[in-house]
Amino acid sequence: MAQSETADDLRLTALGGEFADPEREAAFRADRLNELKRHVRIMFALSAVLNALFLLSDWRFEGTAHFVVALSARFAVIFIALICLVAVDAVRTARQLDAVSVLWQWVTGAGVAVLVATRSELALFVVVLLPTILYLTVPAAFWLSVGSGVGVSVMLLIGYIDFAEPWRVSIGLTVAVATLNAALIIVLSRANRRDRLQWAAVAAQRRTNERLRESENLLEKTFHAVPLPLVVTTRDGGEVLKFNEAARRYYGTSADLVPSVRILDLYVQPGDRSQLMARLDEDGYVTDFETSIRLSDGSARKVLLAAARIEMEGAPGLVSAVIDVTERNAIELQVRHAATHDALTGLPNRPAFHARLEAALATRPAGQGVCLMLIDLDSLKDVNDSLGHDAGDVVLSETALRLRALVGERGVVARLGGDEFVVLLVAPDALDVGRRLAQRIVSDLRRPVPHQGRQLSTKASVGVASCPEHDCSYSELMKDADLALYAAKQQGRNRVMIYAPAMRQVVSERLTLLREMMGALADDQIVPYYQPKVSLTTGRLAGFEALVRWRRSAHTVLAPAAFEMALMDRELSVLIGERMVRKVTSDVRGWIEAGYDCGRIAINLSPAEFTYRDLASRLLRQFHAAGVEADRFDVEITETVFLGRNSDHLAPTLDELYRAGVRVALDDFGTGYAGLIHLKQLPIDTIKIDRGFVKDIEQDAFDTAIVCAVIELGRNLGMRVVAEGVETAGQARFLRDRGCEYAQGFLFRRPMPSAEVPEFLRGEGAAAAAARLALFI
Repeated sequence: MAQSETADDLRLTALGGEFADPEREAAFRADRLNELKRHVRIMFALSAVLNALFLLSDWRFEGTAHFVVALSARFAVIFIALICLVAVDAVRTARQLDAVSVLWQWVTGAGVAVLVATRSELALFVVVLLPTILYLTVPAAFWLSVGSGVGVSVMLLIGYIDFAEPWRVSIGLTVAVATLNAALIIVLSRANRRDRLQWAAVAAQRRTNERLRESENLLEKTFHAVPLPLVVTTRDGGEVLKFNEAARRYYGTSADLVPSVRILDLYVQPGDRSQLMARLDEDGYVTDFETSIRLSDGSARKVLLAAARIEMEGAPGLVSAVIDVTERNAIELQVRHAATHDALTGLPNRPAFHARLEAALATRPAGQGVCLMLIDLDSLKDVNDSLGHDAGDVVLSETALRLRALVGERGVVARLGGDEFVVLLVAPDALDVGRRLAQRIVSDLRRPVPHQGRQLSTKASVGVASCPEHDCSYSELMKDADLALYAAKQQGRNRVMIYAPAMRQVVSERLTLLREMMGALADDQIVPYYQPKVSLTTGRLAGFEALVRWRRSAHTVLAPAAFEMALMDRELSVLIGERMVRKVTSDVRGWIEAGYDCGRIAINLSPAEFTYRDLASRLLRQFHAAGVEADRFDVEITETVFLGRNSDHLAPTLDELYRAGVRVALDDFGTGYAGLIHLKQLPIDTIKIDRGFVKDIEQDAFDTAIVCAVIELGRNLGMRVVAEGVETAGQARFLRDRGCEYAQGFLFRRPMPSAEVPEFLRGEGAAAAAARLALFI
């Protein structure tokens, strides 16, 4: 693009030889204005002097009629020359100079036209000479020069030709003058072209020289101003030709001592210079040569050198940039350590352990085994929840110290994250060594950790897997150890489990069941079944509990016990809960619209659903969307919700539901981890006795004592007590006699699909209540 613009700027007109670009032409003439003014001054002065001399020639006409005319014309020519000479001083532009020049040409031409009327031989010479002088000496624009030249020629011809003479003479002279004008126009065009091309070349050279000087000046200033140390040396490095200010300060020397510095003396290892030169010989430049140099105070620094060959006044040399990487290398080591180690314990982290285990498996010598132990702290969450994360960090740090002490130099200890650690051993009998070490780990981690006057309880579960006994790839061996750890937790925690292939089968079955359950959701096979809750004092219906069922086929309906493993998946559990709420609210709306009083409907909430902080508002929105009041529903929670990682959401969620009219029941009370503190802190108004205690209530004194205690506790706290799993009249009678208000179980009705509930409700009334009472009175 720049080349195209330059070519356009230099384009000349075909005839006049001037720049086609008006701006370029104006610049050319403006640049030469002072020179042209000197030129025309000389021209006007010579015109005045020469015409004054020609006055002597004009005296030959004294006494003739032509004398007065010639003398007047001569004085006019002299006068206009002097006027124009003076006017040049006032000229400021090329256009003004053109105007003065054209004025002089036309007045001079008119005067000379009068003078050539003598038709002498000298007059004929002037007719030819004057246009030539005007074309070649007057520095006006092309078309002004042509117009003036042609105009003056016409005036001279008119003044000279005697129209009384034969016309052939006049025609010949006219043709001669026209030819002369044409030739002079060509000469003028060539002169214009030459002058402008020469001016353009000179201007271009001037600009080039200016840019070169600016570039050299900029390069010199940049060299000294750049904060990066730069050094220019001879090819052999024996002499420093130039330091910039940053290099002088970095090296720690004064400017007058720079020439005495020898580059070879700077290298801590002189052989590094030879390596640098070898790379320069091969590539011509170097950008990342790392070496150590010694400064003037004797300190050694790690640097990166970037160097390239140059010429200094025709001699080969080198320019080098010095980048100090001493601190950067130290920071990189810190960053590398931080990227591969746990910040709290200082142990290798998961990525670093991954690399260690991969390397150990890939380079395992013959006869050697690789043992992997996954360690999970069983009580860290309790410590964090009760005493804060600072106390938890103390437990983690102490665990790391104990593991290091136990493992020693025999293996690698790492922290995978959270409360998970891992130990890697490589030994001839890796599995046996690992089993013994794992037992010692479990035993040692049982010792309490002292912290601010407290004794923090710590326990651990360990899963052990080894190569070649089990698997020898990273992913499979980690999976084996993880399965063993899972089994240790399932069997009560605080123990060691060695991987067995059967563990994989359990997981495989769980995954298969999970896929089937997801399919059941997609096929709308997850449905609610409703079991009545009845009053043991009146026999009347109090409501229903909505129980989840899997309608696997037209004749197969499965209870939760059949798919309990799949419900351990949080996502599936939440999806089933949402599906149940939608179906239950839809069923309740249908019964109410049909005029049935179904009492309160209890919906079970899983621990996974409490991971959502907006659980209460979501439930209330669903009730509202179905057009059913919230006080038509109860929610039942099991004691396992108190162990969930999101148990802190529990109280706000239940409070919001309770304020909206939803009752809260604690299901399976006495089988889990609930304490009396939960009954006090949470808005629980119903306690449900687990069927496991009701089953043998008439034969087992222990169950009897527990049931009686729960009933008494509920009565004293003002809570309703509901017994689950009542199947015999004796059980119902016992519960009623001990003060239990409500019961549900096969004695009264098995869980039924929603389609059977309307018929069941139609049969409700005093007779139905009396019939129920008759069962156990």
